Amino acid sequence: MLQQFLAPPNSAMPGPVGPIQDVPQVCCTQACLDLLDVVVNKHGPVMFHQSGGCCDGSAPMCFPLGDFIVGDSDKLLGHIGGHPFYISQSQFEYWKHTQLTIDVVEGRGGMFSLEGSEGLRFLVRSRLFTEEEWAWLVAHDRI
Repeated sequence: MLQQFLAPPNSAMPGPVGPIQDVPQVCCTQACLDLLDVVVNKHGPVMFHQSGGCCDGSAPMCFPLGDFIVGDSDKLLGHIGGHPFYISQSQFEYWKHTQLTIDVVEGRGGMFSLEGSEGLRFLVRSRLFTEEEWAWLVAHDRI
């Protein structure tokens, strides 16, 4: 059952394709969308928050929408599967040069993260933005 959610080993990370029209700062794998469907069916609309970690393998927290109070120092990075993904400003400073890809692995995430009871956890993978993507983000006041 767990295999249905997991990406194949060494699967390709999303990257730029064609002329830049938008640069998502957070995206996700199909495995993430599949697990997100399970979580949303059990708990209703959700939100994500990344407040700790510095690198690949960090785990964002998944909460029922509105259960986590977003503060002035939190930045809306984007949406995954239609659900908001926030990051603390201090974490954004570490990761602003990278596109975050939310994936799924076996194991338990944070104690209060909703996916924990599934025996799976969301985790962050990242790649550096290209020079063209970075220029687009700066030009559109996203950094």
